[in-house]
Amino acid sequence: MVTDQGRGFEPATGDGADAPDGRRAGELLTAYEGLLQIRRLVNGPAGAGVPAPWEVARPARAVALVLEAAGISPSAVDGEGRRTRTGYRVAAAASGAGRVEVTWVGPAGAGAAGEEQERLTACAAALEELGWVCLLYRGPRGRRFLEVEPPR
Repeated sequence: MVTDQGRGFEPATGDGADAPDGRRAGELLTAYEGLLQIRRLVNGPAGAGVPAPWEVARPARAVALVLEAAGISPSAVDGEGRRTRTGYRVAAAASGAGRVEVTWVGPAGAGAAGEEQERLTACAAALEELGWVCLLYRGPRGRRFLEVEPPR
């Protein structure tokens, strides 16, 4: 979707500022419905049940769109890069191209580590419903993260 400012809708990855209210909810809905329609048009019999080629080419953006549309809160940062809100963060995976990592992060002392298994499980459920493959891992310092990739 192209906004009146000429830029496409950017789903929240968890590394941006708090998104202003207002039109964002409508833009999010339009972008998500567009994702499902593209899937139905290009995926043949698989339809909306698996990621479309454009999603596979831009997995971080596609995963962030699914999570935001599912109503899961993204994290946010201020102008200096400090976390201001607890939520998901989507980033390219260190394990290779075509994969992304979803982590549950927040401001220091906000308790994100204590919530991460439950919240990442909810993220995985939303993504798996739309055909993404999710594996929950325990990384450095015992923190959990999801590794997300398209089906093979």
